[in-house]
Amino acid sequence: MLVPPTAPKMSAPIDMLRVRELFSRPDRVLPTDFLRREIASRMHDRLQLVKIAPRGVLDAGCGAGADLALLHKDFPAARIVGLDAAPAMIEAARVPASKLAALNQFLAKLLPVKAGIDLVCGDFARLPLGLSSIDLVWSNLALHWHPQPDLVFAEWRRVLSVDGLLMFSCFGPDTFREVKSAFAEADLAPHALPFVDMHDFGDMLVNVGFATPVLDMEIITVTYPTAAALLADVRAWGGNPLRTRYRALMGKASWQRMLGALEKLRRPDGTFGLTFEILYGHAFRPAPRLTAAGDAIIRFTRP
Repeated sequence: MLVPPTAPKMSAPIDMLRVRELFSRPDRVLPTDFLRREIASRMHDRLQLVKIAPRGVLDAGCGAGADLALLHKDFPAARIVGLDAAPAMIEAARVPASKLAALNQFLAKLLPVKAGIDLVCGDFARLPLGLSSIDLVWSNLALHWHPQPDLVFAEWRRVLSVDGLLMFSCFGPDTFREVKSAFAEADLAPHALPFVDMHDFGDMLVNVGFATPVLDMEIITVTYPTAAALLADVRAWGGNPLRTRYRALMGKASWQRMLGALEKLRRPDGTFGLTFEILYGHAFRPAPRLTAAGDAIIRFTRP
C-alpha cells in the first residue's frame, strides 16, 4: 500500500535533547519503574491473545532493559533489538542483556536462527533497521516523549514485515491532571506535556498504512503520602521537556500557590492522588495492495 506523504504533525514542541538529558540518570528514573512493570504485564497479557512467532522483535524505548527479558522469554528464537534515545539507558540495559548471553549461546546451538539481544541508541523516527526486518514492535510508555508520533508510526510500519504486529502503550491527555491543575493556579507556563488523544493516534495509524488499529484506555491512580513525594515522581517520569517551558526557577510565591492548589486535592484518607491515563494500541502491517509502480495487486487462492 502506498501512503501519500503528509506534513509531519507535532504532538507538542518537545526538545529531544532535553528528553535525553532528563533520562540520562537511570537511578533517578528507577523509582517510577513500578508503573512500567505493571503496564508491561498488562501488555503481555494482551500479547498472549495473538498467535505470533516473530523472528525479529524491536523494543522501542527499552529504557534500562526490563522488558527485554520478558520478550526473550516469550520469543527465545527471536533476535531482539532494544532501542532507546538516551545513551545512559542503553548502557544500563547492557546488564540485563548480558545475563541472557549464556542462554543465547545455548539456544544458538539448538535453533536454526540467530537468537539474541542487540542494543541500539537512536531515534524512533529514524531506525537503523532494514525494510520489513521486524515482526513485532513493542513499545512500553515511551511514545509520548517523541514530538512527531506520526513519523514514528510510519517508521515502525517500514521496519515491520507483512502481517507484523505493533503493540504499544503511552500516556493520554488526563495524565498528571492534578499537577497540571495545580500549576495552572501558579502561572501560565506549561509544566507538563499535552499528551496526545487516543483518537488522534488511531487516525495517524490509519494514515500511515496500518490495518484495523485497536486502541483503548484505562485510568490508573497512584497515591502518595506527601505532595513532595508526588512531585518527585513526576520529575522522575521525565519532567518537562517542552521547548516552551519557563527556563528560570519558579518564584517562591508561585510555588506556594501551586502547593496550596495541590493541598486542596488531598484525598479523604490524607493522601495525594496522581492520575495516569494509559493508552494501549495494536495494529498490523497489511499486505500491500499496490506495487511500487502503482499497479493493483490481486491475490488468488485455491478453493
